[in-house]
Amino acid sequence: MNFDIICLDSLSKIVLASKPTTCLFDPLSGKLSKDLWPVLGPAVLNIVNLSLTTGTVPSSFKSAVVKPLLKKPHLDPGSLGNYRPVSNLPFFSKILEKVVYQQLSAHLADNNLFELYQSAFRAFHSTETALAEVVNDLLLSLDSGSTSLLILLDLSAAFDTVDHHILMDRLENRFGISGLALSWLKSYLSDRTQCVSCNNTVSSFSDVKRVLGPLLFSLYISPLGQIIRSHGINFHCYADDAQLYVPIKADNASQIRELEICLSSVKSWMSQNFLLLNSDKTEMLVIGPARYRHQFDHVTISLDNCVISQSTTAKNLGVTLNRTLSFDQHIKDITKTAFFHLRNLARILSFLSMADAEILVHAFVSSRLDYCNVLLSGLPRASTKSLQMVQNAAARMLTRSRRFDHITPVLASLHWLPIHVRSDFKVLLMTYKILNGLAPLYLSDLLNPYIPSHALRSQSAGLLSVPRVKKKSAGCRAFSYRAPFLWNNLPSDIRQADSVEAFKSKLKTHLFALTFN
Repeated sequence: MNFDIICLDSLSKIVLASKPTTCLFDPLSGKLSKDLWPVLGPAVLNIVNLSLTTGTVPSSFKSAVVKPLLKKPHLDPGSLGNYRPVSNLPFFSKILEKVVYQQLSAHLADNNLFELYQSAFRAFHSTETALAEVVNDLLLSLDSGSTSLLILLDLSAAFDTVDHHILMDRLENRFGISGLALSWLKSYLSDRTQCVSCNNTVSSFSDVKRVLGPLLFSLYISPLGQIIRSHGINFHCYADDAQLYVPIKADNASQIRELEICLSSVKSWMSQNFLLLNSDKTEMLVIGPARYRHQFDHVTISLDNCVISQSTTAKNLGVTLNRTLSFDQHIKDITKTAFFHLRNLARILSFLSMADAEILVHAFVSSRLDYCNVLLSGLPRASTKSLQMVQNAAARMLTRSRRFDHITPVLASLHWLPIHVRSDFKVLLMTYKILNGLAPLYLSDLLNPYIPSHALRSQSAGLLSVPRVKKKSAGCRAFSYRAPFLWNNLPSDIRQADSVEAFKSKLKTHLFALTFN
């Protein structure tokens, strides 16, 4: 495999779509580089294509400035453990990486080399699609009356401990990357330096022994999928976050034993590949019907002489799961954080125009209400009442409405769909993307076209088969049920929209009319 040279038009699209970040080593700021792109473009194109055709990365592109940033605002700034090192590279170094990322991703996708259940750093994949698939499986298990065991693995400093020799061998023999492409990646990973910038002071340069892009890390750990499958365990990975889940029976010790053997195999493979599985921070959640859950109180998992006990809740890709998948704790967490930001915004509201205030509300509040809200579709309205209260408070703040004013006209004036409708909107949007090849294969496998026994084909065109489920609180919330149920109730002209943007526009108009008319 060799990387292809790129044309100026393609490079321009990458540059103009990039954030104008700036590094201490940039001769021009990122913003100025973009503004002057018509002048700089041909020269940068020559540098990029020369790098691709010689299999080398310019040394000036391999020096980074590391800034320590607090992980959370409320943490003690005097404790070094509360900081996260953030590496900043020159602007055009990132552009070169994006060019290679696009070609490498295309090679992997075209040759079907990606691990199916690895959702990080891939087109059309996200934390939301990953959780939609996992929670769908868990809800269907819950619907059938079964109990599932969910294990959330924790890797310590995963990106920092990758062995480059193993990585190069894996890229060549497992993913078919050779020639100048492999030479470029070797050059990219070698002879890198960094300095630390803190309080306007810059340290001297030091060598970086290990550096790895997120996509390369996903390829490095790809053999994990084969190991877990060999034990008959369900799994899903998102970069260095891995989760295993399996239905269990209280009287079947062999299932627990098989899971322990699987975890032992995973830990052994990680040790051989210089990765560290942190047993102390690995979490276990028993998910099942409340009336049967006491039968599993004794269940523990042993991993490397460390006993993994059950948790009542567990954070999974930013979403808090509980034992019944009711998302009660997750909703409480969102509500608390959202109201915190609303109170802060209220203090500066008098200094903001309505347009600027709305931008901040969407950035700090709406983004949290919408994060992975596909999982909330089908929940009882009472469960999401506190989220609706957050949205109502945000709407009243923006419009300067009084506390006891009727909220429906206020939401309508802002063109905001209520919380439960927003989650249905997300389900329908995801369904449209699945049916149009813009979603992961693991979600596509959950939907099947409706095939009528006698009706005319035209009457059922575009409809989906709705599977049979038992419980409104479980099966009816699973994506494989909820998606076709909502989809089949849409007018055909919306289902047949010719683009994502057209579908979103028509769908919002339709849902707005149903909600407010």
